[in-house]
Amino acid sequence: MKSKKQKRNLRDRFGTLLFITLVLSVIYSLVRSFLAPDVAPADSEFMHVKSDYMLMFLQCSLGLVVLGLPSLVTRKWNLTLPNFIYILYYIFLYCAIFLGEVFAFYYLVPFWDSILHFFSGAMLGALGFILVSWLNDAKIRGLSLSPAFVALFAFCFALSCGVVWEIYEYTFDGLLGLNMQKFVTASGEVLAGREALSDTMKDIIVDALAAGLIAIIGFFRLCAVKKELPEAAKN
Repeated sequence: MKSKKQKRNLRDRFGTLLFITLVLSVIYSLVRSFLAPDVAPADSEFMHVKSDYMLMFLQCSLGLVVLGLPSLVTRKWNLTLPNFIYILYYIFLYCAIFLGEVFAFYYLVPFWDSILHFFSGAMLGALGFILVSWLNDAKIRGLSLSPAFVALFAFCFALSCGVVWEIYEYTFDGLLGLNMQKFVTASGEVLAGREALSDTMKDIIVDALAAGLIAIIGFFRLCAVKKELPEAAKN
């Protein structure tokens, strides 16, 4: 079994690798955004254009900004997050930004976006459990939350984060002329009505399914733990 120090070192290695990867990706996408054509040739099956590199630059820059978010939260509120949350978070950023944007996995790997949304929904659901359990264990003003409330909070927390992400995509699609919400097809057709909403709604539904699964698992786990506690500890 790995010691606490070994796990911390593994976490730091993941973080360092991701930081270096994102810095290099920011430089690469910035340079390519000046060199790439505005429109792909008609006979090109898949080719990055200027707007693709602009999106890549934006996503990689955002990745650098949010990379230190878990450490900031833990310092701000004196909260201890498990190492596995850090590692899952770094893996998600690596898959979503570096593999997804730089290596175009969103286009080359079927359902890559849905896989990442399911992964993030589950991860955020677990984080929601950790946050509210921390508050519950702190016994703030006699606070004692039921397993059902903790599960509901975790579900709502994960789903809210997913909605905030969709707002981010919608906002920057409008500001920078991007296509993160896939309202324009690869052939250039602008979708309308229900079809234009399909990507956004699919993402939210997948987030909800993943968060719901974690909420159900967490609920039964908390119920089992509560049954094992002595009566004095439950009150």
